[in-house]
Amino acid sequence: MSKLTSKLLTLSLLFVGFMSAQEVEPTTPEETEFYEPVPPKVTPGENGAPPSDAIVLFDGTSLDKWISSRDSTAAKWILNEDGSMTVKDRTGDIQTKQNFGSVQLHIEWKSPAEVQRDGQNRGNSGVFLNNLYEVQVLDNNDNDTYVNGQVGSIYKQHVPLAMASVPTGEWNTYDIIYHAPEFEKGQKVKSGTLTVIHNGVLIQDHVEIKGTTPYIGWPKNPPHGKGPLRLQDHGDNSRVSYRNIWVRELE
Repeated sequence: MSKLTSKLLTLSLLFVGFMSAQEVEPTTPEETEFYEPVPPKVTPGENGAPPSDAIVLFDGTSLDKWISSRDSTAAKWILNEDGSMTVKDRTGDIQTKQNFGSVQLHIEWKSPAEVQRDGQNRGNSGVFLNNLYEVQVLDNNDNDTYVNGQVGSIYKQHVPLAMASVPTGEWNTYDIIYHAPEFEKGQKVKSGTLTVIHNGVLIQDHVEIKGTTPYIGWPKNPPHGKGPLRLQDHGDNSRVSYRNIWVRELE
């Protein structure tokens, strides 16, 4: 047997082995159809109402599902007659009584119509996923600041793809998809991700969460499970208001 014949035989055997390892191409449409698992039925909300499988965290009637982040006492923020709540200056952050992992979060917020201060001191608050990862709330209208700290940023990590705020004093909407990081033996093995839609505009596109979002220092990755959702009292009389808060658990 010549060397050329030997090589061709070897290549032929390799090709046959490769083809046998592949799935046979389907010849009927039924071969690529399956009927399980059947997705659960969810009724969409009408006129801004939450969907049927949502957990409503704030509907304007009470702060019963929230506590003070400082000492776990009753939340001290202001409950308004229009169905919203407003940060009560220097009473501290508030957080949900219930803990969550991966979620779809809907939340609406507005800065006060009367403009006071500038930079990071104007209408500043924040939405914290898992009590650790902040999506920035800020009045950025005619108010420049560092771009990884502007409205819609993943604070100090990801600059938003667009600045999509409505006029100062009007209601903004955040729709956030959060996938929690995964840990094994105290080490992060998979980063979490965040997607943020601001007033219908995609501003964070499945970005990797590098770790915590501190004001000073690098992100840290302490191992954790589920945690509360937290809303920030920035402590500068920001008077940010929130309404219509609900989540859908994704795990």
